[in-house]
Amino acid sequence: MNRLFLFSTVVGLTAVLSLPADGMMRSYTASITESSWTMTKNTPTACVLEHQIPRFGKVNFSSVANKNINLDFAMNMLQKPAQRTDVELRSVPPKWNTTRPSSHITNLVYFKQFDGEVLNDKAWLMLTELEKGMSPTFFYRDWYNTRESVSVGVSAVNFTPQHAVFMDCVSQLLPYSFEDISFTTLNYKKNSQDLDRRSMSKLKMIRDYLKYEPEMELVLIDSYTDSYGGRYNNEQLSIKRANDLKSMLEQSGIAGSKISVGGYGEKRHIASNTNVQGRDKNRRVVITMNRGY
Repeated sequence: MNRLFLFSTVVGLTAVLSLPADGMMRSYTASITESSWTMTKNTPTACVLEHQIPRFGKVNFSSVANKNINLDFAMNMLQKPAQRTDVELRSVPPKWNTTRPSSHITNLVYFKQFDGEVLNDKAWLMLTELEKGMSPTFFYRDWYNTRESVSVGVSAVNFTPQHAVFMDCVSQLLPYSFEDISFTTLNYKKNSQDLDRRSMSKLKMIRDYLKYEPEMELVLIDSYTDSYGGRYNNEQLSIKRANDLKSMLEQSGIAGSKISVGGYGEKRHIASNTNVQGRDKNRRVVITMNRGY
């Protein structure tokens, strides 16, 4: 997916916005009747608030499950930038309230053939300005006619109700990310079918996350044992453990066709079997996940 990374820059944009006397400004902003905001995802793993800008494309704010609070403003342009372009992002008052001054948010750079995003503190500032009824607006020179400029405004009309829904969603995001669980090793107690305490906690995190990720493309479950108990018995034990975990994940809403299991018994040790600590590490199940996007 092409994206235009919008990097903060110290370069002023006076030259960008100082048009010749006969220069023109082409504007893209949803009208009062067109302006709408929609929650396109509202789960404990991701919150996405989307807005359509007629003739320009669509934009969205998104926040995902993570240990850290995060926010991303993404632009999906119908026409990608034709060249590297300096951009100024300003907070502009609505046309019906000209007494309020506009204010500078940040300077950015558009790169050729990429869409765009504004990250973290500047994205939060955009959200705050919309909450106040202002319109975060991008200003830049036209890519094909340098005598003209372009403004792209994000309308605050009908924003408030969906903003409340969005912030409620953000407050309920899981406190860990997909990367925290996408490759997980679970360990079993000695002579037991039960996972140890740490692994039980990790498995709960995986199940809770997968409940809200029906797009998950593939889950691999690979099970291993230590070298005690006989090779055949250990292979059968590893297969049983893998299938038991598959059943648990299916109960979390993941289709069985997306889960691949393997039981390898005593093969592929990662530690020595001559001591307790090593055998504890070898009694393991490795879960690997791929979202496919």
